[in-house]
Parts: sequence; C-alpha cells; structure tokens
Amino acid sequence: MTAEKPGSREPGESRTFRSALRRAGAVLLAGLAGTLAHTLLMSLKAASGLLPAFQPYAALQRVLAEALLAGAWEPAGFPLLSYALSWFNGAVVAGFVFARVYRRLPGGAGWRRGLAFGAAAWCVMGLAMFPALGLGPFGWAAGGAGAAAFSLAMLLAYGGAMGAAYGALRPDARSRRRRRDARENG
Repeated sequence: MTAEKPGSREPGESRTFRSALRRAGAVLLAGLAGTLAHTLLMSLKAASGLLPAFQPYAALQRVLAEALLAGAWEPAGFPLLSYALSWFNGAVVAGFVFARVYRRLPGGAGWRRGLAFGAAAWCVMGLAMFPALGLGPFGWAAGGAGAAAFSLAMLLAYGGAMGAAYGALRPDARSRRRRRDARENG
C-alpha cells in the first residue's frame, strides 16, 4: 500500500471538479448572454426615447441610495452601481437559479426553457421588484401597458438568450452531441 500525499485527489475527484468548473462556466456564459440581450434592449429603448418615464435602473439607484446611505448619496452620480448590480444578478444569481431549475422548466429546447424562465421572472419582477421601486405592478405607474409589455420583452429576450446559450453549453448536452455524431459518423 502506498502512502497518499496530503492534498492529492482520487482520480474521479479531479474529473468531478473539472465537470463542476465546466458547469459553472456554462452558467456564467449563459447568464452573460442573457444579460447582454437584456442590456441591448434597454439601450435601444434609451436611444429611441421609448417610454421615457420607465427607468428601472434610475429607480433602483434611488432606492439603493435611500436604503443604504439614508439618502446622503446622489444616485445620478453613480449610474454604474445599478448596472453592475443588474449584470451581477443577471449573469450570476439568476444564471445559477436558471441552471438549478432548467430540467423542471417546460419547453424541451434550451431557448424555450429560457422563455418559460423569462416569463416567470417577469411575474416576480412585476409583482415584487417594480412595486418596491415605486414603479407599480409591472411598471404600470411608469408607463402603463407599454412598460409592462417592454419589461416582458426584456425578460423574454434575457431568458431566450440565456436558455439557448445554456442549452448549447451544458456539459451533458456536449456529450450527447458527441455520442450522436459518433453514431452518425461511425
């Protein structure tokens, strides 16, 4: 029997670690893809002048300033904080939540599961976050049906892009593709 070095791993442990790392990478890249789609829609909204009263990032900055610094901070001076929070939430927090519920979501294909996730996120955001930011349910107080429809479009774009990316990047999806390709070519 050979003595094991401290910190050495069993052969299966390094594979498990690499697999976990690949899974985490897939989640982060998928979350970034969704967040990029969401940000592009928000940028198009700003550039076109659509729904000028519907400013969820400005509302988030205001609430953060009041909650964290008792209003002593001028939120307009730090717009990057709410964007950074949004990117972190979209790429990391919501990305990992999506990965955890992925197999339970309806739709089959990754992008369809992403749309289901986006619709569920729209309900949560519309009923919890927007009212907490003073925008009313689904942003209605800041733009009526237009704000509700736009926030739905943002979250469907987010979910669809994230789902498509995650569906393609998941380690088990790659291994299924390799097996299928081997059957077709072998």
